[in-house]
Amino acid sequence: MSLPTYTLNDGTTLPAIGFGTYPLRDEDGLTAIRSALDAGYRLLDTAVNYENEPEVGEALRRSGVPRDEVRIQSKIPGRHHGYDDALASIRASLEVMQLDHIDVHLIHWPNPSVDKYVEAWRALVTAQREGLVTTIGVSNFTQEQLRRIIDDTGVTPAVNQIELHPYFPQVEMRKVNADLGIRTEAWSPMGRRQAPFGEPPVADAATAHDVTPGQVILRWHYQLGSLPLPKSATPQRQADNLDILGFELTDAEMAAITGLAKPDGRLFGGDPNTHEEM
Repeated sequence: MSLPTYTLNDGTTLPAIGFGTYPLRDEDGLTAIRSALDAGYRLLDTAVNYENEPEVGEALRRSGVPRDEVRIQSKIPGRHHGYDDALASIRASLEVMQLDHIDVHLIHWPNPSVDKYVEAWRALVTAQREGLVTTIGVSNFTQEQLRRIIDDTGVTPAVNQIELHPYFPQVEMRKVNADLGIRTEAWSPMGRRQAPFGEPPVADAATAHDVTPGQVILRWHYQLGSLPLPKSATPQRQADNLDILGFELTDAEMAAITGLAKPDGRLFGGDPNTHEEM
């Protein structure tokens, strides 16, 4: 299945839907990631802290899909935010995945109390210049944190991966990203166990378009310009999650789904200004 792509601010492209690999590990995880590649996913999202980078690299090799057709995305953990530590983390990710470059590399969380995310961003700029990484970005960054790293280096992230789902649609942060020319990626795009499949705006749209509630939510992301990273170990659901191009939500349906927003619809206390993830 051929997906539309987004052109990033560095001239590279990403498919409109990626595959989230957390917490897929060991042989079962490897099988699920291979299945995703077979289904047509061409962006695999991993991280040091997911502890499955080896499975991602091995799944790619076993899949037989040409390396240049797949974009591998990983992330620097909080404990590696110092400049030298961040560069070492990138090289370690390359080694465990057995790759000669990483397509997209992000800072996983800013961890403001540690206050070394600017050093980590400088390291990513160096890694990109040295060819270790093609595209560089961040995850869970606020407007203030984005401005700080841009002002420090003159380099704007290509991607900001944030929590984004119907209960937490991130209207303001999506606008910040768009104004800066940064592509918004969505982690937990369905809302995990709190997925609003039974909410009338989602369920009614699914009935109207003869699709699943999950497809409605992913189509909502697509029409927002958000790049979702759904995870499933089930081959049929993996395929369904890619099959969102045959229908279009109306403006009223889009607004109703966005209207499911809660005052703080976060899945946990993941406020980038306070959350620490080492």
